Amino acid sequence: MVAFDRPHPHLPSPQQNHLELPFFDDAHRAMAKPLAVWTSEQSVDEADDRAACREWVRLLAQGGWLRYCVPAAHGGALPALDSRALVILRETLAFHSPLADFAFAMQGLGSGAITLAGTPEQKDRYLPAVANGSKIAAFALSEPEAGSDVAAMATQAQASPQGYVLNGEKTWISNGGLADFYLGFAKTDPDGGTRGISAFIVDATTPGLDSSEHIHVMAPHPLATLRFKDCAVAADALVGPLHGGFKLAMQTLDIFRASVAAAALGMARRALAEAVAHAKQRKMFGQTLADFQLTQARLGEMSALIDAASMLTYRAAWLRDCSASQGAGTPAYTAAAASAKLTATENAQRVIDMALQMHGGRGVQVGQKIESLYRDIRSLRIYEGATEVQLLILGKHVLR
Repeated sequence: MVAFDRPHPHLPSPQQNHLELPFFDDAHRAMAKPLAVWTSEQSVDEADDRAACREWVRLLAQGGWLRYCVPAAHGGALPALDSRALVILRETLAFHSPLADFAFAMQGLGSGAITLAGTPEQKDRYLPAVANGSKIAAFALSEPEAGSDVAAMATQAQASPQGYVLNGEKTWISNGGLADFYLGFAKTDPDGGTRGISAFIVDATTPGLDSSEHIHVMAPHPLATLRFKDCAVAADALVGPLHGGFKLAMQTLDIFRASVAAAALGMARRALAEAVAHAKQRKMFGQTLADFQLTQARLGEMSALIDAASMLTYRAAWLRDCSASQGAGTPAYTAAAASAKLTATENAQRVIDMALQMHGGRGVQVGQKIESLYRDIRSLRIYEGATEVQLLILGKHVLR
């Protein structure tokens, strides 16, 4: 059985000294300690990634943590979506199980557009179900020829007397084939570029939606290709204004971009903790690995990389919450989120690679935590805005 990894008995719990930084307030500090205790007490068989994600959604709902994915008016824990709370949650969950982090994040990302722009009826129907785990959400934006280039989207939604008819294909969809509903994006004006995209709620049982083609990746996660063939949805499935889907997608991704950086931080912190524990107990030439200056220097480098990424991540989450309280996003936040996502994912890759090297042959043994982290971290440098996209965002920001 491949089980959710409880931390090694000699590993410390995730450090929480950063919660004393001025980026966080008392509400964030109050949730962090019970969250760390809760995660350390959970155990899930992750041999089947789809079954495991369902179980994680159930447990996260039972623990009350999915309530941070929706606002208080619809069963949430806080008045509004709070990026700093999302950062704390994802960093802590990823330290213990990247699949638990995935299950949590998809509930928020898949329902985020409804939170931002849904009608009262849409919010009442979907958001409480997301918070209590009775509905699993998914976000369907990417296509075979439209990943970073969203304007190249080919899926179309044509108006009909009853609503809209969707035709096209989405791919790399997290929770594909598992979700109860999809927040999907389609062209309502084929020649409108990004100004011709609209957002729709598509229930998984809608005739004409096929989610049976699963995608298998190096770190198992529920992914699938979605195919829409004359898939009819009612007029009230439209989320937000007609042709306003691109802006809505970007606003949703903006909320969660800093939390992707936090997930990378959680994995990096776990890798460092594993490396420290291994270095202290590994005997070599009559001493421990930790006694060698080269080991100490490497651990110091790993720590510095994590600290640098954490400051950018917490700053980005703080800026997003500040801008949200003022009713709008800011260029400063967009750049800060890009810096955080870029730095945290790239630094985490380096930290995990160094930790694996320190483990020697044991580091590449299937079943070792450091081996699974090495596979888990790789996709974070691609999804929700690849490293190269973040560099372009930052370059344009500098030129302004």
